[in-house]
Amino acid sequence: MCGIHLIWGKKASKKSIQALVDATHHRGPDQSAIYSPWNGLWIGVNRLKILHHGPDADQPFWAPDGNSLLILNGEIYNFQELRRLLTKMGIEFITQSDTEVLLHYLKIFGQKGLEKLNGMFSIIYIDLISKSVLVARDRNGEKPLYYAQSPDNLVISSELRGITAFQAHVPDWDQVDHYFYFRAPAPGKTFHRGISAWKPGRYSTLFRHDTFRWDTLPVPQGDNEPTTQTSFAKLLEKTVLNQFHADVPVGLLLSGGADSSLLYSLWYRKTGTSLPAYTIQVEKKYRSKYADGDQAIRFSKQIPTDHHLIDIDQKAFLENWEEYIRSVDLPIGDSAGFLTWMIGKKAKSEVKVLISGAGSDELWGGYQRHAAFDKYLQLQRFWCKWADYLKKLPFGKNWKKFTSGIQLDPNTTFLNFSALQNPPAEMIGDYERIFNPKLPVYKRMLDFDRQVYLVQDVLKVHDNALMAHGIEGRSPYLDSSLLGLWQRVEDPALLLGKPWIKNLLRENALGWVADRKKFGFGLPLQEWLSESGELSKRVFATLKEFDKTQGENFSNPVRQILRNPESGVKTQFLTLYNLFLLAEWSKLRL
Repeated sequence: MCGIHLIWGKKASKKSIQALVDATHHRGPDQSAIYSPWNGLWIGVNRLKILHHGPDADQPFWAPDGNSLLILNGEIYNFQELRRLLTKMGIEFITQSDTEVLLHYLKIFGQKGLEKLNGMFSIIYIDLISKSVLVARDRNGEKPLYYAQSPDNLVISSELRGITAFQAHVPDWDQVDHYFYFRAPAPGKTFHRGISAWKPGRYSTLFRHDTFRWDTLPVPQGDNEPTTQTSFAKLLEKTVLNQFHADVPVGLLLSGGADSSLLYSLWYRKTGTSLPAYTIQVEKKYRSKYADGDQAIRFSKQIPTDHHLIDIDQKAFLENWEEYIRSVDLPIGDSAGFLTWMIGKKAKSEVKVLISGAGSDELWGGYQRHAAFDKYLQLQRFWCKWADYLKKLPFGKNWKKFTSGIQLDPNTTFLNFSALQNPPAEMIGDYERIFNPKLPVYKRMLDFDRQVYLVQDVLKVHDNALMAHGIEGRSPYLDSSLLGLWQRVEDPALLLGKPWIKNLLRENALGWVADRKKFGFGLPLQEWLSESGELSKRVFATLKEFDKTQGENFSNPVRQILRNPESGVKTQFLTLYNLFLLAEWSKLRL
């Protein structure tokens, strides 16, 4: 895990690239370097040493002939397989690092070699003979990458703060509406005007005076394994043994829910080795709804872990908030970011890798919106005909959310189910193009979540929160082998409610975990904001001040809740937190 950076153009200099490296020191505190391959091009790297600690694996990593070099952020999980192939071709290795393997692999196979990679990565590979630069990001977008392009310069960095160290921050307030409805800027956008996200699964080979031509990495189709629970179990077990391996201590984000519990139980069953596991524990009065801590305690009594509880209450939140908000690279409306950051803060003295269950819900239909959409599909004509009448029935906010979101168009319906509230019609087009019309309707929605919510929310907060403490996050459910199997599953019943995962838990005497009602991973925001404490007073005051200073840049729905935040406590508490996060983040950068 590292931070990688590039400046190409008139302003490329030793001083400017050093500014990018210094701004992201937390991503790779173990080693850093800068280098200029030729006039007008500078690269930089921050290295977090996970595999092969020695200095001979430092980056940039050079080919023996001195004609090419590589900087890598991430891990190549199938590097041993690639290494064996290269050894048969006569390549000799001097380290045990995946960086060296990838350098040789790209040197021989070029950009086509990217298709065979199983891992999470963003890379910059430079060929000094052709004076070309290959830039790529993994299919799932697990590793972040951003760029800013002008007629005079191209700047690329693992974090936005790197690029804003090179050029002034100009806020893009147009993204606030997207954030208001979908918790994040529009796909590919940021809150910085002129800075964009490098597209997941895309690569580009740049030459002098070249412009971007995006090429897409094909999604793996699997190894003809039958789409059965047995195949899933075999691949997941292999993935766990692979991704739990590192040359540094490894731990687990343990929620006590299905996904993380299954990963750890598979690991322990195969190895008999207990690992550090970290769980959030809220105040006792909220635990019937936020039960992660109690569930994880029960799990650890059944399967041995080195278990750590991180206590969270309003006092702990306020004491850590300032430090947390300074670490936020891009605000995402998800309080899981703060909780993951708190886990990272606790875990950093013991581990350098943390495993999570990220990706399972998106691929295998684990969210309430997936169940709601399936319900909509089963009786689509009925719901479309009667929704306007049914939404008037007093059956609670979930019923109103469901019936109010129903439209004739399935894509629009799913967007309504996904958003905090139904987005305006003019915003739908920004997301409509992402849906893959070649997929069956239900799977199309999961694929949308894989491309949008997973990348922009789950993986972004996961990377930002852990890398703030110099910890690498890994997500086994996103392994290429499992993604390939998922691609070939056609039965929608296998893609709703994670049946394979729950069945495997039952086979491992963890049926009580499989049967646990799903709760989101987040702060008890509604409860906290309902109390007249220091936190609610600060949130309400901050939002009202945000309206006074920046409100003219926002739409009426945003301004209404900023002006009267108290009115949103019961039904819009998530939105209140999101806007509070954005307001506090903006104060540091304006």
